[in-house]
Amino acid sequence: MKDLETLRWVGEEDGRLEMIDQTLLPLEFVEIECPDVETVWEAIKMLRVRGAPAIGLAAAYGVCVGMQTVVGADEPAFFKRLDEVTEYLAGSRPTAVNLFWALERMKQTAQRLRGEKSPAEIAAALLAEARTIHQEDRQICRAMGRHGAELLEDGFGVITHCNAGGLATADYGTALAVIFAAIESGKRLKVYADETRPLLQGARLTAWELVERGIDVTLICDSMAAQVMREGRVQAVVTGADRIAANGDAANKIGTYGLALSAAAHDIPFYVAAPASTFDLSLADGDAIPIEQRDPAEVTHGFGRQTAPDGVKVYNPAFDVTPARLIRTLICEHGLIRPVTREQIARTLGGEA
Repeated sequence: MKDLETLRWVGEEDGRLEMIDQTLLPLEFVEIECPDVETVWEAIKMLRVRGAPAIGLAAAYGVCVGMQTVVGADEPAFFKRLDEVTEYLAGSRPTAVNLFWALERMKQTAQRLRGEKSPAEIAAALLAEARTIHQEDRQICRAMGRHGAELLEDGFGVITHCNAGGLATADYGTALAVIFAAIESGKRLKVYADETRPLLQGARLTAWELVERGIDVTLICDSMAAQVMREGRVQAVVTGADRIAANGDAANKIGTYGLALSAAAHDIPFYVAAPASTFDLSLADGDAIPIEQRDPAEVTHGFGRQTAPDGVKVYNPAFDVTPARLIRTLICEHGLIRPVTREQIARTLGGEA
């Protein structure tokens, strides 16, 4: 399978963002155009693009299309628009910190040139910065894969949850990068993909990616994971993350916490793979991570078919938080973080505990 190109920029400063519409997979492979900031916002909000690194990258390019209307304006109008665009995109989804990291990086790029370059030159610099973020993410994915592959032994069964593959990043993923790299090194793995209710990212996206690559994958319902572990079919769990607090608590797709508890009960190592940009060291622990609440219809009318009685109450958090104590190792581009402690995270990322 050719490496996925989840999203790409077409043209120069007056170009557009194109991406795979992931809501249509696995039955349809459709690429959509995002010529303005409104379509980028909608794509992020409606999960046409998803996965923390890909969301951040889409936001960076979203700034570029959003600024096209003021390239010929004066400096005050340009920076007023920049504030509007970044604030607007920040409102698309609250949990994935990569979104805010990318927007802040774009704003800082523009501010460094303020008073020195014209709006047109700053717009060109913004596109260059988005392309740099894109290339960096490709390199980061490969580095995470190399570091994490050593944790998986030949013959292992591995469970993964949601989608943390090429569709979630600029290259071949975070959690799936670990699996891909291990297989490319000659190890044989059997992957179990949780279907990941209610939107089935595991069934629709992860299973699709693995089948396309010819990897041995078995799809299971989320509720089957503990039984699969009990039967001795699994020796490791690898997931991604959307935000990791300073102490190592990790927010990921709803159902991850339960999977981690099952792994702990069966003495199976639970690994989380995420780039440094997913760490939010401003948050002491996972209690401060904002959890997105999504449309109740995702639960009551999954994919357009009603499966619950009219009027029933629905609680639909998109993410949960796995405590650091349940995570054996954090995998990032800088290496393996173990034990998962505030001090070890700060040391690996070059910050202060």
